[in-house]
Amino acid sequence: MSDQPAAPIYLFDTNAIIEAVRTGVWNALTGGLAIETVRECADECRKGDTLSTGYVSVSEEQLARLTAVRDVSDAHRAAILLNDASAGLDPGERDLFAHALSLPADTAWALCSPDRASVRFAVAVDCEDQLISLEEAIGTVGARAAPPLRDHFTSRWLSVERTRARLGIR
Repeated sequence: MSDQPAAPIYLFDTNAIIEAVRTGVWNALTGGLAIETVRECADECRKGDTLSTGYVSVSEEQLARLTAVRDVSDAHRAAILLNDASAGLDPGERDLFAHALSLPADTAWALCSPDRASVRFAVAVDCEDQLISLEEAIGTVGARAAPPLRDHFTSRWLSVERTRARLGIR
């Protein structure tokens, strides 16, 4: 039996997965980390990113590299919706937090959801220390994004938004 703590589960939302694919680091991330998502995010990934510059789609082969795609119960989803801070979460973010907050207390996890609503919600439910930027996750596996990450996927952006949320600044 090892005294080493278990490696964390990395929970990625749609935007993080799409950006990892766009910047060519998806295989390195999924090869080096236990990355999970929820069914809603996987479905959103299949639709691709049509809002930012260009079109990025995530293939079934890329989604198959995930450690797991989790279903979320209505009870876990309802628990998230009862929190006023959940108002800005999209369905994928909501389900990702519902899954994360339903994990056993001794489960180590980190959540990558580069969105202001996600940061505000994490601060409101006191799990902001589990937030991780895509940049930090990439650094964990020693990969390099090419092209570079967009700003809201960086550690600097997450630090600023976490501080703003703690101070109640919108």
